[in-house]
Amino acid sequence: MVGHSSAVKQVIMLTLGWEELPKAWSVHGCDPKERLIEPVPALLIETIDGWVLLDTGFNKALIQDSALYDRFHSEFYEIKPILPAYELDPLLDALERHGLEIDRLLAVGVSHLHNDHSGGLRHLGRSKTPIYIQSKELEFGLGDITKAQNHGLARVDYDDPRLNYSVISGDVEIAPGIHAISTPGHTPGHQSFMVDYPQSNGSKGFIFAFDAGDLVENFELELAIGGFIDVDAGETIDQIRKLKSLAVKNNMTIVPGHDPDIWPTTQEGLSRIC
Repeated sequence: MVGHSSAVKQVIMLTLGWEELPKAWSVHGCDPKERLIEPVPALLIETIDGWVLLDTGFNKALIQDSALYDRFHSEFYEIKPILPAYELDPLLDALERHGLEIDRLLAVGVSHLHNDHSGGLRHLGRSKTPIYIQSKELEFGLGDITKAQNHGLARVDYDDPRLNYSVISGDVEIAPGIHAISTPGHTPGHQSFMVDYPQSNGSKGFIFAFDAGDLVENFELELAIGGFIDVDAGETIDQIRKLKSLAVKNNMTIVPGHDPDIWPTTQEGLSRIC
């Protein structure tokens, strides 16, 4: 599957906010009183053809406006969004810090449509940038609006006819050196991403799990994740094992999606390389 050893020029890990939440959302069966503050992840990847964005963080309006907050966040299972300090918007500010404008992106991949991952899609409404999404995810997001909202999707974030969705099914290369990896369970069409980016430590790249596995213990101990839709908890371990198998086969490093220690540590290491 991996065949572009020099296709990815740099990988920039972004933190577009945080969430205070019960650890039980990340590890099935944990004490619901145990809480973590987890990063909201995204990635900027420069390829030989241009820049690719993976995930887009929160929609700040749904947090700052009290009525919208009440509707989309206040009653959602004790998950509290935290925005970073910014002038414009978490995503737009992050792009600006790296000298990019949203209409310069070659492509966007969205792991899934939860509000902490799809809130920035609204900025792409005037762009023709392709947005890669699994067919089952878009079908779920545009289906039963009550069910979707009860599971943390805000349809206002992603239901825009101007958005240029590129609907895929299964494991697909979406840009040079970047593969979408189908990992359903957390949501019906969740996808992770494999990035071919050789490192001096011998790793040939990274598998960014996003919400197929939030924490390092999900992978080291093969523990089921806590949030899932239309599957049993144990079925989420199948996706963890799939990613572990790909990591071994391709000599890659797995980066869990929301680990409060691993995400910033890896982010710092990559920033020194870039």
